[in-house]
Amino acid sequence: MKKIRTYFDVSETSASDIEGQLDVRRQRVERRLADVRHSLAVMSGKGGVGKSVITANLAAALAADGCAVGVLDADLNGPSMARLLGVRRAPLRVTAEAVEPASGAAGVRVMSMDLLLASEESPVDWTGPKQGSFLWRGTLEANTLGEFLGDTEWGQLDYLILDLAPGTDRIVPLSEIVPSLGGLVMVSLPSQLARFIVGKSLTMARKLDIPIIGYVENMTGYLCPHCEQVGDLFEGAGRGFEGIERLASLPFDPRFGAATDAGRPDVLQRPESPVGRGIRQVASAVRTFFEGRAT
Repeated sequence: MKKIRTYFDVSETSASDIEGQLDVRRQRVERRLADVRHSLAVMSGKGGVGKSVITANLAAALAADGCAVGVLDADLNGPSMARLLGVRRAPLRVTAEAVEPASGAAGVRVMSMDLLLASEESPVDWTGPKQGSFLWRGTLEANTLGEFLGDTEWGQLDYLILDLAPGTDRIVPLSEIVPSLGGLVMVSLPSQLARFIVGKSLTMARKLDIPIIGYVENMTGYLCPHCEQVGDLFEGAGRGFEGIERLASLPFDPRFGAATDAGRPDVLQRPESPVGRGIRQVASAVRTFFEGRAT
């Protein structure tokens, strides 16, 4: 990929200069996304809830319905979209103007930090000044997301889906880079701890005036692959979040995770399974949401 540029040095640049450079970055991203009809983020705030697997299957379900779909893996330090959509070792074609994304399952266009790493074991190694390193790193991560969006030739898309990293604040820099973000899908578990953290993410999204499409309740029970019966995993399934629509309740199915982990989104293989039907229900809700806003 093109060399990552540093847009500003937070230690030596005034606030007005930073804002001016942010405006330049926003304009470049807006030009690149001019042919993207709708953009949405998938977020949880908490790790381990199955968000990325749901993102990959949602993208595949929309693509299977005839939509042109792209996915930006916004989890820079724990990227997974390349693996989940079957393009882990795909080369990226770099032109003078942009980088062409990899083409994954069902033709989903994928850009991920994972496509730039030397091997599966390679971590993302952020290097820089020790003094003020936390602020410096956050700035560089935001810059990198801006480059992934602004330097990738997404082409004409119906949906660009951004898979966010864990953390209740991860939506903040993204909202500055993509001020036209059209909606947010939240992923939660029925556990009390997950609902507590996801609730903070919902509060943050409301503060930023980002439309909340709804939430997906994942792992509501264990689906036995032999008898197809569902047993309880957590107490409190179905409690929900006040004023937020539940788009689907998905049982834990080992086959769903295993297929997607191998780069074959399970919704494409088993669309009529309980989880497959739930994912397609989410895809239908996303399409209905954006079609309603367009009228």
